[in-house]
Amino acid sequence: MTWLTWRQHRAQLYVGAAVLAALTVVLLITGLQMASQYHSALTACAVNHNCGNLPNTLFLGNHVVGFLVILTIGVPGLLGLFWGAPLVAAELESGTTQFTWTQSITRKRWLAVKTGWVLLAAAAWGGAVSALVTWWSGPNNALQLDAFQANRFDIQGIVPVGYALFAVALGIAAGTLIRRTLPAMAVTLGVFIAVRVVIAQVVRPHYMTAVTTLDSVATGYVPRGSYLQLSQGILGPNGQAISSNTNGPVVDGVPATGAPAACQPLINRGSPGATSCLVAHGYHGFVTYQPASRYWAFQGIETGIFVVLAAALIALTATVLLRRDT
Repeated sequence: MTWLTWRQHRAQLYVGAAVLAALTVVLLITGLQMASQYHSALTACAVNHNCGNLPNTLFLGNHVVGFLVILTIGVPGLLGLFWGAPLVAAELESGTTQFTWTQSITRKRWLAVKTGWVLLAAAAWGGAVSALVTWWSGPNNALQLDAFQANRFDIQGIVPVGYALFAVALGIAAGTLIRRTLPAMAVTLGVFIAVRVVIAQVVRPHYMTAVTTLDSVATGYVPRGSYLQLSQGILGPNGQAISSNTNGPVVDGVPATGAPAACQPLINRGSPGATSCLVAHGYHGFVTYQPASRYWAFQGIETGIFVVLAAALIALTATVLLRRDT
């Protein structure tokens, strides 16, 4: 059965290996150049004792390769489309399962071997791409402190492995239920994108209780490292959020209409004393965020979510396939 699986899917694996090899060459060449440039810049600014402006003056890599790296966010989806969706659907569509299951190979063994090898290959492929991208992004992560942002978090670390397993399992389940390859591919793509968006935009920010920090309206507060900002604004003396949606004068994010009567004339005139007046009346700036120290915890939580979803989809596939009269 393992030999049969290899014979059926070797063309897909050859294509995947060729693409991975090409990506490896491109990222290794440009990644080494970026690392050299970054360390040279660090050495120069250390000698000059002026590294504060480094993120604004140093550009790493090139736009084409950077765009290619961001495009790797679609790798798990492609695995689901071209490896997962046809795995069962193509067999059911062509009727070859009727011959296979009348031989010595049971449905259970057939499904276990085929899904096992394809899921293992997807995890390995997703992990390899992610490892390359994570290594390549190292200088930029240190420079820009943006590894927690959506278009960076989703292509680095261990979460791409979870995405790949989920996408392939989703494709297998869709193919089993729909029994047609092209519709299964369409459903796989739509559901995969929808789940990824919901997790990233709605669920991810709340994996752990966010941290809220108060600071002066005059100075503000910027968390250290690659943090995930959830909200930012101004709090009044009673702890209520102050809206800055106004067409009138605004000082330090506080509109004249939301300031105490004593500060309104200063804000309207743009007086330097407006900030001191707001501070004296108990106005504070706030930032609600997930700190950089939680990055790997968030990676682990999200990977676990998608692995569990993948396991549930495989269980659904097994239940449907083993009970269905084909």
